[in-house]
Amino acid sequence: MTQSERYRHIWTIALPIIGGMMSQNILNLVDAAMVGHLGTAQLAAVGLASFINFVAAATFMGLSAGVQAMVARRMGEGRQAEAANPLNGALITILAVAAPVSVVLIIYAENILQLLNSDPEVVRYGTDYLQVRLAAIMFVGMNFCFRGYWSAIKRTGFYLRTLLIMHSINIVLNYLLIFGHWGFPELGVTGAGLGTAISMMGGTLIYTFLALRHTRDYGFGLHLPRRDTLLTVIRISIPSSIQQLFFALGFTTLFWIVGQVGTEELAAANVLTNITLVAILPCIAFGISAATLVGHALGKKDPNDAYRWGWDTVRVAMLVVMILGIPMIAFPELILSGFLQQEATLNIAVTPLQLVGFGIFIDAIGLVLMNSLQGAGATKTTLSVSLVMQWLVFLPLAYLAGPVAGWGLTAIWIMQFIYRAIQTAIYAWIWKQQKWTEIVL
Repeated sequence: MTQSERYRHIWTIALPIIGGMMSQNILNLVDAAMVGHLGTAQLAAVGLASFINFVAAATFMGLSAGVQAMVARRMGEGRQAEAANPLNGALITILAVAAPVSVVLIIYAENILQLLNSDPEVVRYGTDYLQVRLAAIMFVGMNFCFRGYWSAIKRTGFYLRTLLIMHSINIVLNYLLIFGHWGFPELGVTGAGLGTAISMMGGTLIYTFLALRHTRDYGFGLHLPRRDTLLTVIRISIPSSIQQLFFALGFTTLFWIVGQVGTEELAAANVLTNITLVAILPCIAFGISAATLVGHALGKKDPNDAYRWGWDTVRVAMLVVMILGIPMIAFPELILSGFLQQEATLNIAVTPLQLVGFGIFIDAIGLVLMNSLQGAGATKTTLSVSLVMQWLVFLPLAYLAGPVAGWGLTAIWIMQFIYRAIQTAIYAWIWKQQKWTEIVL
């Protein structure tokens, strides 16, 4: 391919994923805006409970890395008839494990929230929301595995169309169930959780229908995976699942740290995090695309092409985040005013949002290369980097800067900026070494 053709190929895979992820985070922002009208305690509760739910689902979400890496490698090797076997194995694993995990976590939801926040209102509202969301973690894990599958076989349009349906349903249900419109019960934060849970289940059903209809020739649903395939998926996915789990735990710990500073800071952090995800998830979408392209190239025994795909995708991602980052730097108050109704809370969030605007340029490099490494099967490497940088560098510094030194939310976000910059430099060095080209799947 010429260079321009390579860029077009990246866009072809990434654009539906970007659309889907933007849809997901627009949904999160709409959700936050709706819940924000209920009050600051409700907004803080939903933010904290959402990340606890993220922790609960993280182990199952991590299976998507194994699915994508193996399916992409099989497609590159020309073994299309076996391509869906890793997905079959991942879905069976989630089905067997997620239900009992959900039951246990629902029982202890209030206790978990009490460990992380001392405000009784936050705990009460957070418990109502969290218990409903926990009932759907099976579907969250399955949907992530389907995302990895669609990306690996380069049919990301199915992912986008399904998410648009899911999120449309979610927004309508939230509007009806949070505020009690059109004769529906007024459930408040519980309604927000219920709308999301129902839409997740609907997404799984749609993905299953599409896979059965369009990818039977890849082996979806036709037979159980071979033992060696299932073990390889698990072997690759375990480090990714642990990484997802500790990354999610790290975010929950960050919310606990911010909660020690104050409830207004916690509400501001919830909005800042959702805005950040809108900005950086396109980078993750490009990373998922790079993982597919890297996997295909390695399947064709062309490591030099795989190496080029990583950097080509970085260039495209940086251009996109430049468009997203500039408004955060120039007009932070305008962006925040749609989500934070109280002036004091809005003022707390202004400088951290500007830091986010600068930081996403660095994230564009780090997230693409991290996903590229996972696409090559180097999930142990990304796990090691992530754990060290988040748990031994960022979180201790955030705690010292926030609750201990009393420097506030801005200081915590400065620590986050530094941590992401160092982590990105490490991923770039690992990618340049090219030892990941020797991994066999």
